[in-house]
Amino acid sequence: MSEERKQINYVVACVSEFARKHNLEMKEAFQFLFEYKAIEFLKENYDIEHTLSFEDALEDLLMICEKNGGVLV
Repeated sequence: MSEERKQINYVVACVSEFARKHNLEMKEAFQFLFEYKAIEFLKENYDIEHTLSFEDALEDLLMICEKNGGVLV
């Protein structure tokens, strides 16, 4: 599997877990993470983030979103 495919699979898994954790639809989770720069963060920091637990990665994503003005209700 190519490195790009691994990154795509990882981003999809993170979005899915984020959606599940925050009771969102996949599309809602992706839009939220994209709008508040968490998808970009995951792509730029894949080498480190994919070595963390999903729980730690999800905390990082929420932190990035909050830093960029994102608030989950």
